[in-house]
Amino acid sequence: MIQVYTGSGKGKTTAALGLALRAVGHGFKVLVIQFLKGGIAYGELRSARKLAPDLTLVPMGREHFVNKNDPHPQDLRWAKKGWALAKRSVHSREYQVVILDEINVAVEYGMVPLPELLALMKSKPENVELVLTGRWARPEVLRLADLVTEMKERKHYYRKGIESRLGIER
Repeated sequence: MIQVYTGSGKGKTTAALGLALRAVGHGFKVLVIQFLKGGIAYGELRSARKLAPDLTLVPMGREHFVNKNDPHPQDLRWAKKGWALAKRSVHSREYQVVILDEINVAVEYGMVPLPELLALMKSKPENVELVLTGRWARPEVLRLADLVTEMKERKHYYRKGIESRLGIER
């Protein structure tokens, strides 16, 4: 199946990682490629190391936020490298679950071409669960997905000036 976690609310990556944890518990091999993320010691990186080799998490980005209107050349290189890994991995027969974290944002920013993502979704082997996360999932992506969950923000403590917390958001 193809699952999509999108929307403006918190929890898209967390939901995908929960699925990864469940899959590893049943002996599945899981790959998580984190687009636009890197350089920060997110807790999931530490957890993934403990669950290796069943869970592999690969950050593909810098620690800086990506400028949507003017991505840094290094951000573009990371996205290209992450996308190449994604295409290889989905068809490798090595993983039963492949999670492309923040792929919808990478598409929105023009860093991964939408037609290529749609082609990957259509060509995905039957025995691979493909999970796509990030805001701004395109209607074409939603149509091809088998499951779509939209996280909707109703209230968030960031609005009170509370920054991301170790072990909770990172």
